[in-house]
Amino acid sequence: MTIDFAFNGRPTIGVELELHLVDAVTGELVSAANELLAELGAPHPDGEHPKAKHELFQSTVEIITGVCESPAEAHADLRATLAELQQAAASRGLAVISAGTHPFGLARDQDVSPHPRYHELVEAMQWPARRLLICGQHVHVGVRDGERAITIINEMMRHLPLFLALSASSPFFEGEDSGLASARSKVFEALPTAGLPPQITGWTDFEAFMSTLIDSECISSIREVWWDIRPHPDFGTIEFRMCDAPHTVREATALAGLAQTLVAWADDLADRGELPPAPNEWTVRENRWLAARHGIDARLIVERDGPPRRQAIRELLPELLEQLAPTAATIGTEAELAGLLDILEHGTGSIRQRRLVEGGASLLDVVHHLAAELLDDRVVRA
Repeated sequence: MTIDFAFNGRPTIGVELELHLVDAVTGELVSAANELLAELGAPHPDGEHPKAKHELFQSTVEIITGVCESPAEAHADLRATLAELQQAAASRGLAVISAGTHPFGLARDQDVSPHPRYHELVEAMQWPARRLLICGQHVHVGVRDGERAITIINEMMRHLPLFLALSASSPFFEGEDSGLASARSKVFEALPTAGLPPQITGWTDFEAFMSTLIDSECISSIREVWWDIRPHPDFGTIEFRMCDAPHTVREATALAGLAQTLVAWADDLADRGELPPAPNEWTVRENRWLAARHGIDARLIVERDGPPRRQAIRELLPELLEQLAPTAATIGTEAELAGLLDILEHGTGSIRQRRLVEGGASLLDVVHHLAAELLDDRVVRA
């Protein structure tokens, strides 16, 4: 099976952000996506908004950007669509929140969106799909061809746990404290083609892998492979998929800036033949768990300069950003990378949610706080 990969001559970015719809008073999830998306889509051809879409459940909506040159452009794009969505929601007594999970919503109470593919997913996957009351963030970064995409993905595996830790915003699931920084990641990986990708040696290897799944009718298209990171041949991108939905658009675009910078940096190293060997799969898997469990307070396994050792993310991130500084200056992502240090200072969404509860707030208070942070696009002091 031959899979064509769309050419991208520069590391453009696109961002997808999944959001929860809630009652502005009770904080309960509301299955209102059909009505909201119909209103937003009315002025557009075929009645569909180009940047606001259905997700699995009718209590969630996805907003997306166009192809952007910079995280700043992506930020403005997301904010414009979000403002439309928030205005339509407010007129119905609803609010919008961004987090990996709703703090107390129950998956069994949610209505599945009308598109046939969602009902087919639930029928095929059963209980794992019915539990997917989760929201994430995806970032697409353009690359030149499929072979280079696989080369860069193999290097990006080393950094996936950092993305998960920095975005972690799902400490609560169905009203209980999971004890994790990212419960969403553990819920999602229950799907058979989710989680970490296998080690792929090149584009021919990727084509063979996909041929096996499609020819054996395990999947019908590449879109049904939901790895934490994957090539997207139609878009000509690498798609980062491991992030929880952060509380604010500003945090989301800081993560997009990290993805764009890392891809540009790795692409340059590959041109010079200086990329290090790909990390061990078992090390990445353990680090992914540590990031899901502890978030930015995790100590990850580092394999360089001697035997494997553990190092705190709070030390690793500044070191990485220093390494990326020349690339960031070249492509203009310095502000977004600085925003990642703000996450270390203020805490991720999971940390901020737990601080509220530890201070006496209810999970309903957490929902109201989430709505305020997304509306203001900044960390709101409790």
